[in-house]
Amino acid sequence: MSGKRILMLVAGLALIGISIGIALWNKPHENMSEAKADVTLEAAALFKSYNTDEKAADAAYLGKTIAVSGIVKEVSKPEGAPAKVTLDTGDDFSVICELDGLSQHTRTDFPVGEKVVFKGKCDGFNLDVQLSRCVEVK
Repeated sequence: MSGKRILMLVAGLALIGISIGIALWNKPHENMSEAKADVTLEAAALFKSYNTDEKAADAAYLGKTIAVSGIVKEVSKPEGAPAKVTLDTGDDFSVICELDGLSQHTRTDFPVGEKVVFKGKCDGFNLDVQLSRCVEVK
């Protein structure tokens, strides 16, 4: 192969790579309010699943849209970041639901002790089970 052909091949591959990158960057985000939950379960059951067998729980839940119900244990509102609602699991660790920064929320204050249902993407287990892009389910 001549040097010119190699250069053309590399330029073509670079152009394809750039096109794919731009398409992925501009891909619209899933509307979590309208997204269908792949799985619905209690916060305690979700935590127990991860605490018992993290690999099996990842296979079942990781990256999927989960509807989780539970009792509000704590709410934190970091400055410049979405609110995080911690759901009680009956254990020292919890399920943490980070509200979706791209969605409109009817409320971001949740009283401790209230039973709520959130739908969000499961990000896995890091002492607590983490859900992101959460919206309240009414």
